[in-house]
Parts: sequence; structure tokens; C-alpha cells
Amino acid sequence: MRMFFAIFVCKLAYFFGHLIGRGSSLPGSIALRIYPDVLSQITLPEYVIAVTGSNGKTSTVEMITHILTSQGKKVVTNKEGSNLEAGIASTLLYNCTFGGKMKADALVLESDERFAKLTFKHFAPTHYVVTNLYRDQLTRNAHPEWVYEYIKDSVSDKNTLILNADDPLVSLLGKDRENVKWFGMDKQSFSTAENTSVYDDGAFCPSCKSRMKYNYRHFNHIGEYYCENCGHKKHETEFTVTNADLKNGIITVNGKNHIKLSFKSIYNVYNILACYAACSMAGVDEQTISEEISNYVLKNGRVVEYYLGVSDGTFLISKHENSVSYDQSIRYIIEQNEPCGVIIIVDAVSRRYSTGEISWLWDIDFERLNAECVEHIYLLGSHAADLETRFSYTDILPEKITAMPDIDDAVEQIAAKKHNRLYTVTCFSDKAKFLSKVKIK
Repeated sequence: MRMFFAIFVCKLAYFFGHLIGRGSSLPGSIALRIYPDVLSQITLPEYVIAVTGSNGKTSTVEMITHILTSQGKKVVTNKEGSNLEAGIASTLLYNCTFGGKMKADALVLESDERFAKLTFKHFAPTHYVVTNLYRDQLTRNAHPEWVYEYIKDSVSDKNTLILNADDPLVSLLGKDRENVKWFGMDKQSFSTAENTSVYDDGAFCPSCKSRMKYNYRHFNHIGEYYCENCGHKKHETEFTVTNADLKNGIITVNGKNHIKLSFKSIYNVYNILACYAACSMAGVDEQTISEEISNYVLKNGRVVEYYLGVSDGTFLISKHENSVSYDQSIRYIIEQNEPCGVIIIVDAVSRRYSTGEISWLWDIDFERLNAECVEHIYLLGSHAADLETRFSYTDILPEKITAMPDIDDAVEQIAAKKHNRLYTVTCFSDKAKFLSKVKIK
């Protein structure tokens, strides 16, 4: 009876919440108060695929959902922003019968990396994808090794882990386990022998703390690593990008399946590979996966094409307090190698909490913007002066940089100028402040 009542109240709250445009987490929160063990009583579908990690969760979940749906499967998934325990509870309970049976062929969940252990104490995903672990939101997440411990506590023997073998910290989750599937990327033309980032989180082995060695790196600590002291090293991969031609936007998986990229970013490549591995484990033919994901355009607003004045623009979501995310957006801009203006906005650091902590700006490789193709850089938002200070420590000419705290005024001034192309880099918290003032393509 308690389960029936909890589900009934959740469905009712969910319905009325969506009528007023609110309430993705509240219904689940109420249900968990009525019956704290309700999630453990749900009858789940054959495939329960969970995705966690610092970056790429939402995009990977969207692509997995797209592919499984294209194969005629009914898929239930949680939407962006509903990846904590209560939000996931809302998703599950709303989409099950009053008797507690999920009405789906597959459940695909995005889970916040720090709160996964709370959610998955109730049930175990059949397949558990971990994308990566980077420095992310220092105020709430501290160091990646601290977050690793939270994810480790969410893993059970019932999971088939799908792990990024190129991330030395993520790969520790698969140590001494048999039910692990590994994905990764072979050495590419853009791989480097040395670390090229501002800092190096791959300097020491996460297992024994000895000095780590690398055969190559794709970026930061992601690559082929090995520890001479304890033997921790990149695992052989079942799902491998054997060739990544980012210039032409084509990757090859396992030496045979070609995928065309709608967004030519190494970040996108890793998200696609995680999706590829998960869908293959869920029974989808690899050629079908390649065909379905080729030229797939994400619907989650991570990349948005726009017009500002007479200029074309590309909006790139990059998480505040996450330097690797910013680095990859900057890398993408430079690799396009076309004359452009770059807009960087840091106004509200976070949507979840109030903070003025901006030390992460010094971890971002802004030096990369000292490139011939970058004609001007606009620094917008309440932290424009902090950005300007950070840029003063690069070799970029001061006359190429304009700091404007007022976003509205800045957008008007930028719109009055002609640029071959504009790139805007900012976070979810500041997304609408810019996109509401431009014309979306």
C-alpha cells in the first residue's frame, strides 16, 4: 500500500508540476519521504544503463536514447537537471504502473557523480558508464580523486562497467574486475608526447602515487599511461577509435565502422565512443550504431548556431569551474582555423550555489587563443575584470582584448561590428543571458 501511495503522489505532483513548468525533482522527493525504499521495489526493464562522470553525461545519454529508440525500443530517461536521487526517483515512478513495473524496454539514466551512491543503493544498473574524471566545481567537488571515492561506492558486482580506459583515475574502477568493457582511442596525429595543459593531473599514478609515465596524450591526463611501480596502465580496449580525422570530421571505430561527426571535437568523439560501447552491450549491431550516430546533432543545447548582427556565430557550452571543458572549446575554435572573434562570459559561476571562487580561471589554457585566427576577444559578465587579469598573464596583445561587465551593452556593441565568425564560450548558468539576445539558426 505504501508503494502504491508513493507512486500515486509522485505521478500527481509530477503532472501538476509540469503544468506550471516546475517540479522535476519535487515529486520524487515527496515519494521518497512517503516510502524511502520505494525505488528498490520497482520492477526494472532488462537494460538499465547509467552514465556518470565529470563531463559528457547528458550528451552520452541523449545519444544512447536516440539509438535505442531508433531500434524500436521504448526508452525512459531522465532529463537534464534531474540527475540527483530525487530527480531519478521522479523519472522512475512517473513511468511505472501503480504496481511498480517500469513501462519500458530500457532505462537510460544520467547520474551526478557525487550522488550516484545514494541513487544506486536502491537498485543496480545493468550497465554503468563512467566517462571521465576532471577538476570540476572545486567548491562542491574538491579534487577528482575525492569524487572517485563517491563513484566507487556506487559500484556493485551486479554492474557491467563501461569505462574510459584512457583516463587513469576512471580505469581504477575496473581493477581486479572481470565484468568490465573498455573504450578508448589509439594514438592519433594530434596526440602529444608531453602534457600541453596548464596543469597535469596525470603526473602521478592514482593507485600508488608514484610518477606516472605516458606513451602519448590526447589532452591533459587522457592517453596511454603506465606506472612502473605498481603496474597500473591503460587497459586494452574492446571499443576503440582507431582513427580520428577531426579536420574532415570522420572517426573509425574498431578499424571498420566509420562515423561522421556533426561537431568535430575530441570531446564529442569520446561521448560517441561511450555511447557506442553502451549500445553494443545493449544488443545493437555496431554498423547500425555507426549509421544512426553519424552526423547526429545533439538536441541538448551544448552547441547552438546563431546570428548576431551580420555575423554568424557558434555557441559552445563549457562548464564554469571545469578547466578541461573550457580547454576543449578553445581547442575546437583554434582547430577551425578561420578568422573569428571569441566571446567569453563569466557572470554567475554556478546555478546551484553562490560563489565568487574563480581560481579555476587560472587552470584554463587561455594561451591557446594567442593564435592568428583569433582577431578579437570579448570578456563579458561580472567577472570580466577577473578574466582580464587572467589574460594579462598571457602573451595576447592587450589591444585584442575588450572587457565589458554589462552583457546587454556588450552584445549590442559586438553586434554592430562585422566578424567572419563569432564563438561564444560560457556555462549553463549564463547561457540564456546571451542566447536570449541573438537570433538562433
